[in-house]
Parts: sequence; C-alpha cells; structure tokens
Amino acid sequence: MPKEFEIAREFEVDASPEEVFEAVTAGTGGYLWPMEPPEPRVGGEGPSGSTVTAWDPPHRYSVLVEDVEGISEQTRNQLDYTIEPRDEGKRAWVRYVHSGIFVDDWDNQYDGAAKHTDFYLHTLREYLTHFAPRPAAFATFDGPEASKAADALEVVGRALGVGADVAAGTEVRVHGPDEFDAVVDFRNPYFIGLRTDRGLTRIFGRNHWGYPVGISLHDFTPGAEIEECETEWQGWLNGVFNQP
Repeated sequence: MPKEFEIAREFEVDASPEEVFEAVTAGTGGYLWPMEPPEPRVGGEGPSGSTVTAWDPPHRYSVLVEDVEGISEQTRNQLDYTIEPRDEGKRAWVRYVHSGIFVDDWDNQYDGAAKHTDFYLHTLREYLTHFAPRPAAFATFDGPEASKAADALEVVGRALGVGADVAAGTEVRVHGPDEFDAVVDFRNPYFIGLRTDRGLTRIFGRNHWGYPVGISLHDFTPGAEIEECETEWQGWLNGVFNQP
C-alpha cells in the first residue's frame, strides 16, 4: 500500500552558503553522482525529470518528481534544501528534507533511504571541507551476486583492512587493487568511507537491503582517468567474493 515518508536532517559545515548551494545544484558528482544542473528558476527542469519548486540562491532549493523513472517502489520524490549563514557567512547551516511516497516494501525502503541519507550528507560535508569546488571524475559499480550475503560488507571491510573494529578518524593502509594510505572518514555496519588527498572512496553495504555491495569513486585529480580505476576496483571486488 502506498505510504508517505519524510527524512529530515540538519547540520553545519565549514563552507559558505554559496559553496553549499553550488554543491547541491551543480557539483553533485563530488559527493553523490553527476547530474545535470537545474534550470535556475521555479518551474524549470531539474535533474532526473524533476521540476524546480523552490529557487532562491543561496538560501533555498527544492525539486519534485512524480512517477519516478526506473524505481517501481516510489511514485513521488522531493528534495528540499534550506541554507542559512553562520559566523558571518563563513559557515553554513543546512536543513535537508527528502520526502515522497513509497508504494512497496515500505519499511525496507525507508530504512535504506534514511541510512543512505546520513552517508550521502556526510560525504557532502567531506567534499565541501576538503575538495570543493574541484570537479570530480566519478565511477560507480556493484559487486557480484555473492555480495548480497548478510556479512558481505564485513567481508569487504576485512579485505580492505578496515574491519568492524576500525573507528572513523583512523589512518589506515588500505589493501584495495593497490595499497594506499587513507583516513577512514566514515565507518558503521552499513557503509565505509575512505578519504585521500586524491579523492573519496565510498563503500555501500546495500546487502542489508537485499542488493549487492556497491562502490563509488570520486577522484578530484585534474585529468583523472577514472575508467582504469573502475576496472581495477571492479576486478578487486569480484575477487573478494571469488567471482570472475
């Protein structure tokens, strides 16, 4: 049965309101995935077939889409950002509200959306604090069918050298396709976030909601060739689960 949902979060970040507004409208590849910037007016076309319902830079931005394309579980989706200055505009306070209608598997869909929201907004803060306004080369991919297993994210974490006992803020030697040093900027039973001087690696434990583990790469190196990194990471992730 269709049922409405709302996920609301508030946070402060060491970035100006203008920088936050630019990130959520034009810089989404730095923390989420690349999307076409919205047409800058109320009623304009937004990303993924949405319509801009609020446009007041750098204070308010909202988009709405109905009959969400490619997502059978959802018929309405709205994202709303309210941004206010703090410390004479050197920092920003942000209120983010994701609302809509799930038509199937409500509890699972809501739990997944709520937990993903926390990780995405954390990644937005990491992007704004360490990398903005640099553009990102972006790649995302899923693990094999075996990565749907209940312990799949923990298997990946141990292979990386970022087990469940590694706390956020820890500097580690990561054992991925090659070895590299990183800060574990996020770690809980559902997600792993790694930050280097070069970029952000995000590992999604979507096995908790019946999907494969996913990885996203945000590389802020000028002229980065992300395709080669994606191929190497995909091969590594498949290998963790002994899949070709």
